Amino acid sequence: MTNANNAGPDRPELRKAIQTFVDAGFAGLQIRVHDERGEWVGSAGVGKLGETAKPPTDGRFWAGSVVKAFTATAVLQLVAEERLDLDASVAGHLPGLGLDGRITVRMLLGHTSGLFSYTGEYHPDGTVEPGIPATGKEWVESRLRGYRAEELVRLALSKPARFEPGTDFGYSNTNYTLAALLIERVAGRSYGEEMRRRILEPFGLRDTVLAGDTTDLPEPHAHGYCRYQDGDEWKVADVSRQNLSMMPAAGGLISTTRDLHAFFSALHGGGLLPAPLLDEMRTPHGPLGYGLGLFVQDLGPDAGTVYHHNGGAPGGYGALMYSTPDGSRTLTAGLTTGDAAVDPAQVFPAALDGLVKEVFGGGQART
Repeated sequence: MTNANNAGPDRPELRKAIQTFVDAGFAGLQIRVHDERGEWVGSAGVGKLGETAKPPTDGRFWAGSVVKAFTATAVLQLVAEERLDLDASVAGHLPGLGLDGRITVRMLLGHTSGLFSYTGEYHPDGTVEPGIPATGKEWVESRLRGYRAEELVRLALSKPARFEPGTDFGYSNTNYTLAALLIERVAGRSYGEEMRRRILEPFGLRDTVLAGDTTDLPEPHAHGYCRYQDGDEWKVADVSRQNLSMMPAAGGLISTTRDLHAFFSALHGGGLLPAPLLDEMRTPHGPLGYGLGLFVQDLGPDAGTVYHHNGGAPGGYGALMYSTPDGSRTLTAGLTTGDAAVDPAQVFPAALDGLVKEVFGGGQART
């Protein structure tokens, strides 16, 4: 069932669209939509398996790669302050890592560096080059372990590059963990302190955490679950506790739909970056239409362009963050997986397509 305590005008089309996620096997979903009709918040499913209460609409959740848009914004602010150059060699700022000197700041933000992703590489033929434990039983059992950014980067650099710098696109968490180290070196402060100073505090993101080794979601929050195989047996673990330090600046983020709306609306409304650098950020490249820290998606002539960066924790949680070019219409959401014997990656695209069409209109949505 969908939460009956929705805020704002009744939006049956949105209630139907979010129920689709639950019908497809997700445990729950909380959503916030801002558009010309005002704000609407709602939820569907359950906040905890075995109980009937719906997910809290002001709940915290692990938001994963959504944080890449935050990190890219901070880097571009340093560019605006002329403390960084987008086309400068990263090795010039981080000389002790042994980075290929051809890798630029722009390549990190646009995923064109060719660097191996330390969470593992998944090849088109189905083979996997493992990195740190990031899926299944091994991740469930080690998910509270803490990591240092340098440790993760050095693991990635011990693996062969995927391609020559600047010659292709390859989504890699290593790029953004390097961006965190770059921010620290140039700004002279920790990544967390710099992000609080630049983004969290000025824009009132009081429920967002994006640095450190936090393992516990503040209340209120929905529970997320990981279904994994242990030998011949399938098990389900509550993974509401996991360590934020696994993907610093690349996937380590706790937030709320309210905070994600506040950030993304301010970004696209021009409140965080000068217009020329916002344009750089929103210029798509490569097969997935990736800019610098966000995806660019054309919904067709009726709806136009939207910008987004969704995210997923290694297990249990996912997040959505969408905006129109002027920041006036946004969609933010937190999702949880449960014990259904379905692969979320298989059912997610169709449910997302329906939701994005309801909020923004237009054609086929791309994940």
